[in-house]
Amino acid sequence: MDFITVPFLSIFVLPSLSAYSSSLNLLFFYMSWTTLVLSVSALRIEMIGTLVARLLFWVIPSCIFFLFDALAPSVAFNLKGGGEDGLPSGSKRHRASGHIIQIPGICLANFLLSIICQLLFEHTLVRYLNFRPAVQATIAIPLPWHIASHLFFGFLLREILSYNVHRWILHSPHRALAWVVKQHGQWFHGLRGTLPLTAHYDHPVPYILHNFLPMYLPVYCFRFHAITFIIYTIIISVEETFTYSGYSIIPTPILQGTASRVNMHLSSDGKRYFGRFGLVDFVMGTGALFGGLAGLGGSGDDDRGRRR
Repeated sequence: MDFITVPFLSIFVLPSLSAYSSSLNLLFFYMSWTTLVLSVSALRIEMIGTLVARLLFWVIPSCIFFLFDALAPSVAFNLKGGGEDGLPSGSKRHRASGHIIQIPGICLANFLLSIICQLLFEHTLVRYLNFRPAVQATIAIPLPWHIASHLFFGFLLREILSYNVHRWILHSPHRALAWVVKQHGQWFHGLRGTLPLTAHYDHPVPYILHNFLPMYLPVYCFRFHAITFIIYTIIISVEETFTYSGYSIIPTPILQGTASRVNMHLSSDGKRYFGRFGLVDFVMGTGALFGGLAGLGGSGDDDRGRRR
């Protein structure tokens, strides 16, 4: 674990050091970042940054949420927007059975698969194709508006890719895609409702198509700086943690709407809400831009009537 150095950890710890002045914080951050870039390869910075961000902001909190729901369903029930559908056991009177505990294993296995795909993608670019890595680790620190613009266009492209893959591949009527449609239907749409960790619950092929590629292709297209990439990964991790928690109290209206749209997609049997933030759904007429805010954690009476 020698690669998790003080300079690297300072990227995550520095914002909490409020006792220091802003100038000293920036100076310490720049010195730490420079030391890190000069001593560690760009690929290692990217991979360890991904792992640390994912562990701190998705794996650990989502596992805590899942264990809480599984071991104390009667208490968790009062916090669930979707009622018993948001509990691993499906009942507030019983703890989760051994079978349902397989869900975290599948989710974590898919997560590791995405890490392997990311590593292979970057290794192939640099080692065999002689391309620059998708994530740029340079001494120069990007300016705030550069970070903001890359994040904006990165999330916009992720939304467009996610919507099109979800609607036209995972729910395609064409026979050529029948197998992948079937796998997505049996795995993800086999869920009664969203549970902690299930942002990564699906058959591996639909998972790579719908989760990994829309997340990572914008990084390659816009050549994110490593700092921008870490922020991007943290935001996605927080989004997945709360969107799939199933809880009725979720921070920020954006996450509330995203969580509700996921539930409405499940309850409509995959006929509506294919995107993540509702923007492309609004443009394409498959969902209202702010419609998800009205039904957090639930799906409305009409959607419940269409559930399989």
